[in-house]
Amino acid sequence: MNTKKILIITYYWPPAGGPGVQRWLKFAKYLPEFGWEPIIFTPENPSYPLIDESLMKDVPENLEIIKTKIWEPYQLAEKLNKSNKKFKAGQFDVGNNQSWKSKLSIWVRGNFFIPDARVFWVNPSVKFLEEYLKNNKIDVIVTSGPPHSLHLIGLNIKKKFSDIKWVADFRDPWTEISYYKHLKLTNKSDKKHRQLESEVFKNADITLATSYTDAENFRKNGANALCITNGFDESDASKTSADSVSSTKFTLSYIGVLEQLRNPENLWKALDDLVKTDSDFAENFSIKFVGRIDDRILESIEKSSLRNYINNLGYLSHDKAIDEMSSSTMLIITNFPNESSKGIIPGKIFEYLATGKQIISFGPDEADVSKILQETKAGKHFSYTDSESIKQFILAKFELWKSGNLVKNNQNIEQFTRRNLTKKLSEIL
Repeated sequence: MNTKKILIITYYWPPAGGPGVQRWLKFAKYLPEFGWEPIIFTPENPSYPLIDESLMKDVPENLEIIKTKIWEPYQLAEKLNKSNKKFKAGQFDVGNNQSWKSKLSIWVRGNFFIPDARVFWVNPSVKFLEEYLKNNKIDVIVTSGPPHSLHLIGLNIKKKFSDIKWVADFRDPWTEISYYKHLKLTNKSDKKHRQLESEVFKNADITLATSYTDAENFRKNGANALCITNGFDESDASKTSADSVSSTKFTLSYIGVLEQLRNPENLWKALDDLVKTDSDFAENFSIKFVGRIDDRILESIEKSSLRNYINNLGYLSHDKAIDEMSSSTMLIITNFPNESSKGIIPGKIFEYLATGKQIISFGPDEADVSKILQETKAGKHFSYTDSESIKQFILAKFELWKSGNLVKNNQNIEQFTRRNLTKKLSEIL
């Protein structure tokens, strides 16, 4: 097989934690099986919101990794206001939770750093890669965003090396992402964001989306867009430790980052009602949080009857998080409530699917997540206005659990394995 070379430009790379790192880490792991040699270009001194050393084991042994220095203004921002740490993960205080410092910081972030605060890495990277590409044969370059500033590296390279194919990979949308409207943009800044996004769409040979709806929206905006979803790695799913025995309680678990813009208040209300009105449920029920839960959300839940049922484990390594998924009864996933977010498919849903556990999902109507849950028979999707139907769904699952009849559901999930998704990527390439 004639091996071709693919240069992957990514901000997130182990030991970065969280979902952003796993997409191209897993592609890099399996690409050699399909005739592609991956080379990674990533910052030497990044400012990661989360660290997870356990992901280092997935980095292929002989992988070439090129690192150059990056300057980011986040350290300055965090001195101004410690809640600015949330910005690194795309989180914001909203509504009445916003202090004047938060408002100022958001305004500065949206209007001074376009498209984002990693933009200072663009010019040095372009300069470095111009020399590298003159001396090394590369067939395809990939830019993975967010941060979407990395797509500007691809745009500049494409203009100078038109024979090299460029894949712009959007793990999340740019101007269509829910928090975009919270950036307090001036008309001029908004226009600049949209102009840069449009240039990326028009110049990339292929734009990859992680959801069906995003791919459709990108095509409407001029991109040659295709969808390759995120997925689960069978080797991760098969390594759940012996410790991950099922809980003796009926345990609902949220794994990952939970922020104010994706807070399922109607779920907490339904659970609060259930523990108050159903003594059998109250005696057997538990909520587990694994990851970073926004302080305001935690405070609000702790003011309700649910305070005695919370098991907050904080951030855990990826391996341990999978163990916690496997020991749960049901798994919670949330999306932004607005219709423009129906195309977002949170990456962890695929790892949820691999466990065979029932999933309860929250987001806009007709969301892509809802289609996946229907196709795999793995759970149910609700909007943020649903209430009584949530209680009925949870109670039905509780009764099945009590009688020992809550069986595993994981139909049609092979299409979401990382190896099969990489095969699809190699066919596109």
